[in-house]
Amino acid sequence: MEFVTMLSGGKETWSQVSGLIKYGDWEKIIILGGDSAKNFSADKKFEFIKVDLGKKIKDLVEELLKKLKGKIDGTEVALSIAAGDGKEHMALISALINLPVGVRFVALTKEGITTL
Repeated sequence: MEFVTMLSGGKETWSQVSGLIKYGDWEKIIILGGDSAKNFSADKKFEFIKVDLGKKIKDLVEELLKKLKGKIDGTEVALSIAAGDGKEHMALISALINLPVGVRFVALTKEGITTL
């Protein structure tokens, strides 16, 4: 399964994403974010897609749809919304559903990666 996440906000939220990347067995990792996220590093190879997080939500959905089109091979993705804000998460979820692709939320817990 492919792993998709939005990185923004404070870097303190990035540890959840780092752990999901490190401990997950992902076919592909796609990280979306603004300028602050382009310096993110991880233990595994990932594709970074820069987006303009300052856009209005409708425009952000359109940008995400355009930039994600053709990037996802499967019929569903693992999605973390641990880093980012509500507007960004709504835009990403809307774009994924409109591709269309199914979404499985994932989180890193003490027991390991949990699918919600």
